[in-house]
Amino acid sequence: MNRNIRIILYGIIVWLIPFLVAIPFYSPDGTIQVSDQLFKSIMIVTGSIVGAYLLIRLFSDIQEKFIQTGWIIGGIWLIINWFLDAVILLPLNGMDPATYFSQIGLRYLMIPVMSIMGGYIGENAKKGRIDPSAYH
Repeated sequence: MNRNIRIILYGIIVWLIPFLVAIPFYSPDGTIQVSDQLFKSIMIVTGSIVGAYLLIRLFSDIQEKFIQTGWIIGGIWLIINWFLDAVILLPLNGMDPATYFSQIGLRYLMIPVMSIMGGYIGENAKKGRIDPSAYH
């Protein structure tokens, strides 16, 4: 599959899996069934695991321009997640944009942080600054 299509598809998956994981935590009338803090923790951990796994898959096919690719992936995934939240999540929960960004939206900055760090790690490994065999 084309790398650009994979980046976009994976960006959607990074949003979709936590969204699906969240569904059982809500009653049919939309009331959350656990504490807000527990729910937010579960969402952050779920998103981090999914994002890290998909970043590993993407970076495993990259041979050069690791840092640039990390920036590109992070930016695309950030925009995808903000967009999907704007068209799906915000109408579902009735949250105004300012509240959304202060409670949820800023947390998505974790996405480019992880992807850019993946790029730096890949670049350093390629230059021999990191010995991947030391971790097996």
